[in-house]
Amino acid sequence: MDRTIASYIDHAVLTPQQGDKDVRDACRMCSDLLVASICVKPCHVPLAVELLDHSSVKVSTVIGFPHGSTSTDVKISEACWACQQGARELDMVVNLGKIHDHHWGAVEAEITAVVNAGRSSNAITKVIFETGLLNDDETIIQLCRISEQAGAAFVKTSTGFGFAKQDDGTMQSTGATEHHVRLMYKTCGPHMGVKASGGIRNLSLARRFVDLGATRLGTSSTLQIAAEERGEANTCSQENY
Repeated sequence: MDRTIASYIDHAVLTPQQGDKDVRDACRMCSDLLVASICVKPCHVPLAVELLDHSSVKVSTVIGFPHGSTSTDVKISEACWACQQGARELDMVVNLGKIHDHHWGAVEAEITAVVNAGRSSNAITKVIFETGLLNDDETIIQLCRISEQAGAAFVKTSTGFGFAKQDDGTMQSTGATEHHVRLMYKTCGPHMGVKASGGIRNLSLARRFVDLGATRLGTSSTLQIAAEERGEANTCSQENY
């Protein structure tokens, strides 16, 4: 691997309890490690933009997060506001209900609307599928094709906040899997990037997803992963998703 693993990472500061201090600390770390972007909650976009004004690290934020169930108009409004504040990357969650109902026209129209809202401010859009909640590969393939048609820059596996009911009735957190990253990369080819996100907490898994075709990684374990790459002992403590 010619690049550092940090250069693939969108560092996530998205848990509900994280506040301004967490964003400040994360921006400092992201600038030091030269990650691809820092992904913050919409309310923290102005702060992150201010702190990273002279850094190559881009500011990204989430749209319709984490359930994707807000209306298209609200998602467009979120996207426009975030871009006005300086966000340059938008990670939008698809409407899972419409996907399960196979309302593909509505799904494509919504993705296109958010992509266009971002594009008007030179921002790119990543489309979050929440792959762990989708029933079959054909749905993921269809979403990849729709996202490409809509002009999205990336397709993304997961929010990191999804839960799926297991056969025993328990709820299990969903995240990126090798199968889904491989499938998305195979479907997208060279036309779109693939972002693996959710559950990436160590260097081995991060490298594995890159080997499978991921061009971005969503994680909050950035410091730990970078330390592993440098051969340092695990001395850091982070919130993981």
